Amino acid sequence: MLKFGRAVTKHRKVILIIGLLLLIPSVIGYINTRVNFDVLVYLPDTMETVQGQDILRDEFNKGGFAMVMFEGMENKDVAKAKAKIEKVDHVDSVVWYDSVADLSTPMDILPKQAYDAFNKGDTTLMAVFFDTPTSDDGSLEAVEEIREIGGKQCFVSGMSAFVLDLKVIAETEEPIYVAIAGILAVIVMALLLDSWFISLIFVIGLGITIIYNMGSNLFFGDLSYITKAIAAVLQLAVTMDYSIFLWHSYEEHRYDLGMKREEAMANAIAKTLTSVTGSSITTIAGFLALCFMTFTLGLNLGIVMAKGVLLGVIGSVTLLPALILAFEKPILKTKHKPLMPKFDKLSDKVTKRPAVWIVVFLVLLGPALYGYTHTDVYYNLDASVPQDLPFKVANNKLSDEFDLHTELIVLSDASLPEKESREMINEINNTDGVVLTLGLESGVGPAVPEAILPSSLSGKVKNENWEMMLVGTEYAVASDELNNQIDTISAILDKYDKNAKLIGEGPCTKDLIDITDHDFKVVTAISVAAIFLIIIFALQSLSLPIILVACIELAIFINLGIPFYTGTVMSFIDSICISTIQLGATVDYAILMTTRYKRERNGGLAPREAMKIAHSKSMSSICVSALGFFAATFGVAIYSNIDIISSMTMFMARGAIVSGLVVMFILPSMIMLFDKIVIKTSKGFENVEGAFRHKEETNA
Repeated sequence: MLKFGRAVTKHRKVILIIGLLLLIPSVIGYINTRVNFDVLVYLPDTMETVQGQDILRDEFNKGGFAMVMFEGMENKDVAKAKAKIEKVDHVDSVVWYDSVADLSTPMDILPKQAYDAFNKGDTTLMAVFFDTPTSDDGSLEAVEEIREIGGKQCFVSGMSAFVLDLKVIAETEEPIYVAIAGILAVIVMALLLDSWFISLIFVIGLGITIIYNMGSNLFFGDLSYITKAIAAVLQLAVTMDYSIFLWHSYEEHRYDLGMKREEAMANAIAKTLTSVTGSSITTIAGFLALCFMTFTLGLNLGIVMAKGVLLGVIGSVTLLPALILAFEKPILKTKHKPLMPKFDKLSDKVTKRPAVWIVVFLVLLGPALYGYTHTDVYYNLDASVPQDLPFKVANNKLSDEFDLHTELIVLSDASLPEKESREMINEINNTDGVVLTLGLESGVGPAVPEAILPSSLSGKVKNENWEMMLVGTEYAVASDELNNQIDTISAILDKYDKNAKLIGEGPCTKDLIDITDHDFKVVTAISVAAIFLIIIFALQSLSLPIILVACIELAIFINLGIPFYTGTVMSFIDSICISTIQLGATVDYAILMTTRYKRERNGGLAPREAMKIAHSKSMSSICVSALGFFAATFGVAIYSNIDIISSMTMFMARGAIVSGLVVMFILPSMIMLFDKIVIKTSKGFENVEGAFRHKEETNA
């Protein structure tokens, strides 16, 4: 390790030059990495809804779709707008009243349902299908152009419209997220550390590794907007400790031990690399646990963040030392007395009555666990964005005018006899909550033979293999009513056609609900098991991992249980990811204090005296780390208009503080209470009794 440290200090100028040059391909990669704003695409390919989407694309050349409303326009003007929409790039087809018959055709020839499906009062509705997937750039550009064609009298709803509006918000806010996180981190570190300028150096060094991480995502394909929005902020928060540790180690070797600056930095690098390796492994393990989710958004986030932590470690022992040595003069000129207080008195009080804090642990555990297991979760994605967005206004109008909340697509066998097809449609029509069915049989009625229909219509909804039908429902996505309705319609389809598919946002979201409950259990179990094993090897103990993980799990229960008591509904993403992230990122606080306790016990101190020293010496690092984590995430939580981003960062910010408090007040008592068990079940405590007797004899 020392050889490596000396090599870094010797070639620090070369490292800086290479580090800056690597920013060029990283920025290019960052700019060219496609961002995916539709989280439903991360459903596994084995889901029937996903397979149905593939059939829709392959058989009908249809991907995303939108419901477009025109208000206060005459039919002839709507027809002109429709003709323009049909010419928009990536618009595959448009289905409206004139798709069934000429506008001059008397209404009494067609069933009333066909007319009512498209018209309510002075508002008319048409279905627009794109030849590209929901979140594809082609579909989003088509939505933009449709809005331009229709002007103020046009309202576009549907997932593609949602994705477009979400993209606009996210791309506007993301640079501000990073700026807020960086500024607040600089302020907190400047106040808590002993130099104003060193905090800026930290953020520059971390910022370079963040750009490396985001640029290298080009090789992994597209990036979820959630991952892109929080990855930089989260990487800054969880890797800040490594920079702080290097600086403290450098100061110790440079000023306390009187080494020359190159040798001091070489030793600091060696010590940092040894120390942060164990710390980073627990954090990486937490993120990698997300990769085991069936919902592959976890894989997307897990790989990016694990890679970010690894790059943070590398940067802290290569780029950062070079930056510190290059800017040591302004760092020294801006030194000041840190605001961090001494913790000796607090340590004395915390360790004085350990039984009190054990009672606190037990008292908090019950309500925290109850809240954790009873917090409500939402899955409807449009609940995560401002209600004044154009697509949301359109959705509300669609609901008010046509009593439509959700559109489903049925794909059935094209060879199904017409009689059975009509019976199937009638059963679907009679299902509670269904307000319209739009297909060949449902749209034209039995009085109009399919053979005389325009080929332009039949070709849009039927081919030699499949027939497509649109089903409108008054129930909202992710509601219990819609999920029950989907089950009912699926049973009807299965009765007439075993291979029929029911697809769309509603069925996909229902699948999402089903798999995320499983994912939550799997990810939680894997993260706890992985970190448990890492602590076993790091601390060489069978009992300490139980104590440490129990304390951090209490902090997680408190953090994720608070929404139950405040009446807040959290995103399904929060319920899966936060517990894993909080465990991996904050268990280091507990490991730091426990490692110091182990050292003091081996030095011959009694449990309380050993813990007093371990507590007082560890609290400064824990407070700086927790407050830095809080600063990097809290500002984003307050600023963001996207609830998924805002709530995730708020949980992270609060989780860092709660974990820090649990480690500060409860962990010391837990370790002291089980001291005898810890000694018997751990390596490295072999000399405790001998050292204790020797110390007593010396004092005597």
